[in-house]
Amino acid sequence: MGVSSLLLCKGRNPWQGLLLSALLLICCHSPTNAEVTIESVPLNVFEGDNVLLQVRNLPENLLAFVWFKGVTNMKRGIALYELNTNLRVPGPLHSGRETLYRNGSLWISNVTHEDTGLYSLRTINKNGRTVSITTIHLHVYISPVFCGGPPTSAQLTIESVPPSVAEGGSVLLLVHNLPENLRALFWHRGVIVLNNLEVARHIVAKNSSVPGPAHSGRETLYSNGSLLLHNVTWKDTGFYTLRTLSRDLKVELAHVQLHVDTSLSTCCNPLTSAQLILESVPRHAAEGQRVLLLVHNLPDDWRTFSWYKGVYDIQIFRIAEYSRATNSITRGHARSGRETLYPNGSLLLRNVTETDSGLYTFQVLKKDLKIETAHVQIHVYSK
Repeated sequence: MGVSSLLLCKGRNPWQGLLLSALLLICCHSPTNAEVTIESVPLNVFEGDNVLLQVRNLPENLLAFVWFKGVTNMKRGIALYELNTNLRVPGPLHSGRETLYRNGSLWISNVTHEDTGLYSLRTINKNGRTVSITTIHLHVYISPVFCGGPPTSAQLTIESVPPSVAEGGSVLLLVHNLPENLRALFWHRGVIVLNNLEVARHIVAKNSSVPGPAHSGRETLYSNGSLLLHNVTWKDTGFYTLRTLSRDLKVELAHVQLHVDTSLSTCCNPLTSAQLILESVPRHAAEGQRVLLLVHNLPDDWRTFSWYKGVYDIQIFRIAEYSRATNSITRGHARSGRETLYPNGSLLLRNVTETDSGLYTFQVLKKDLKIETAHVQIHVYSK
């Protein structure tokens, strides 16, 4: 008996039918050739974010798959997807914020700290056997705080002093409102917290700073969290991320963008003119205003370019893609209908809201199939 027929059993609701099906199939677990894996996108998830539990190597010839909160207990089922009929059946723990995709992935919108925990995916083949059970742990941190918006008294912010620095100069990434019950802090290159991009860390109990893999020898980390960069070059341009860890294990993030003005340099780097740079105009906008994400130095040999909401270049976060060959625009899943994409790469956002705040990613595919990526941050505040 298949899952679909059990779902329609007289006198039972769909999830009770699924419970009966699972009881019948629990002893029938067939091995799978390719290991099913689940990846959290993004890796670091904060309250209010959206997260995709992305499934890879989903087995073929499946009848259905089921997502659970925790282990595969029917009372903790989130949703079932039956592939033959594209039927989606919500479970007892479906909150209304979850969306199932045919490829097995689970989308959770507007996550809260209560969403932290184990999630399990069970796949069932057309012979009624359980093919695989895969588990992932999702941790939801407290909401990240981005620099540049109207700060509250306790808001972690970072200021670049000076806002723009010439090559060869020094710049201080000055931290404001560092948490009082601090355990440790970490500086990273870029907007994604990766171990290999760690510049340095400071351990409060030992009052000591330790350089990381991305330390160039030109950085000095202070106990107040601020980071000093000496003798900067154009390669230092970009985002820097500060991650703080408090004694109660709460994590906060703040980002700052470092601008290196090569026009003020005493020497010229011939590669600088080709550097892909993004600019938010204006950098701070009130709700209802327009913001232009302006692209500088778009490569001459580009084939396509795409804009993404956030820092990950995956399809579900794509706003739009522009093809040079067809002179056409393909709309993405993250498009709100308030964007206008221009042939020079720039993206106009109309009638912005606070939810538009954050990081945006621009990706260019060139004729030699090489990819260039750049990020920009916008800040939208309520009037």
